[in-house]
Amino acid sequence: MRNYLKFYINGSWVDPVESNTMDVVNPASEKVSGKIALGSAADVDRAVTAARSAFASWSATTPEERVAVLQRIADAYQARSGDLAAAITEEMGAPAELAKGYQVGLGIGHLNTAIEILKDFAFEEKKGGTLLVKEPIGVCGLITPWNWPMNQVAVKVFPALATGCTVILKPSELSPYSAQIFAEILHAAEVPAGVFNLIQGDGRGVGVALASHPDIDMVSFTGSTRAGIEVAKNAAPTVKRVAQELGGKSPNIVLDDAQFTEHVAVGVTSMMTNSGQTCSAPARMLVPASRLDEAIRVAREAAAKVTVGDPTGDASIGPVVSRSQFDKIQALIQKGLDEGATLVAGGLGRPEGLRAGYYVKPTVFAHVTNDMTIAREEIFGPVLTILSYEDLDQAIAIANDTEYGLAGFVYGADLAQARAVAQRIRAGAVYINDGFDFCAPFGGYRKSGNGREWGEHGFQEYLETKALLGYTPA
Repeated sequence: MRNYLKFYINGSWVDPVESNTMDVVNPASEKVSGKIALGSAADVDRAVTAARSAFASWSATTPEERVAVLQRIADAYQARSGDLAAAITEEMGAPAELAKGYQVGLGIGHLNTAIEILKDFAFEEKKGGTLLVKEPIGVCGLITPWNWPMNQVAVKVFPALATGCTVILKPSELSPYSAQIFAEILHAAEVPAGVFNLIQGDGRGVGVALASHPDIDMVSFTGSTRAGIEVAKNAAPTVKRVAQELGGKSPNIVLDDAQFTEHVAVGVTSMMTNSGQTCSAPARMLVPASRLDEAIRVAREAAAKVTVGDPTGDASIGPVVSRSQFDKIQALIQKGLDEGATLVAGGLGRPEGLRAGYYVKPTVFAHVTNDMTIAREEIFGPVLTILSYEDLDQAIAIANDTEYGLAGFVYGADLAQARAVAQRIRAGAVYINDGFDFCAPFGGYRKSGNGREWGEHGFQEYLETKALLGYTPA
């Protein structure tokens, strides 16, 4: 049993102001695996005071000094990578190989990227007689989700520290263990007191206090669109900057070519990864109408290869994170059946042989139209919808017919054609044939949010621009 009952504030582990706790449930067993303290507005006040005090000295450090701190964090992170992976598996059900691989690996990837960017980042630029200066925005409240815990923490904390900001992190109460270890890592790396602070808690107790606090200069939030709207409302009276990475219902256009079946299979596997709990997942697969039957056959076969089970074993996917998430997914699967979509694989209930745990069958629907609920709402589970198109103009129209715009995918053997299609998708990131880049900006259009994370664009979110006019006399 894990018991994390202290917060990390001003370089020390401290007791909460109020004594409130919450049991943390292992989604694979439905049994309590530990307990965390739940923070309050009073805890946020303490953390903000510490962060504000530390900002004066941290913001005055040189990039070289901050690089040295980040490199110490990288060393400490690598030393605790096994602990992080075990925590992620326990708290949110990621299979052990996924936890050790992408879940933990993305965190160190973003850290190393931040270090390299910081080494050459231009904090000053002359434009004629004016000097443009990039300065740290100040104290930042960072609110992260449970589905990719280290990735989401990394893309906020490391750019903030690199640019000279101080932070208060509130991780999801559903994935608190890895964040607690993350705080231990930063403590071991001797990050100066007050520069990084951690408060566990829920949105009502801590998230609202962070978003509305008058002495927090910026809040960065990743989560649902519904919650993001509330964060923006709470931040509005203090006119602080709000960066949001929210929901998605990403299209995946599979082009008609010799690699069609291979690309359909890849699309199914990608959708099921992390039990479908990825905001940018390729949830709407668009295939040529003339090859729909072929796509259905391939998708059925690919879904059958996705094994579900104990995340400490060798299953492809583990459980979804909670009972409420399981119930939501089941309700949406039922909605797909009720609205007339064809069930190709999976369906309602747990997979055979699994009597406990929030396990969902890898599910594929076909003959889906873009007005169906399962084509429009973010399911956040291992559920793929297959839609058909007559020509590429129609495919692009369907792809863009959504209130979201976080990501898009295009698979095709003809790279020129794939590029042309990708250019027309209205989304913040469009992946062509599994492209990946730690330096590429990530963020959404429309109700998928605003602002950008990853790489140099992630730095910009934490900077203010000052113009010194007449810096060079005429």
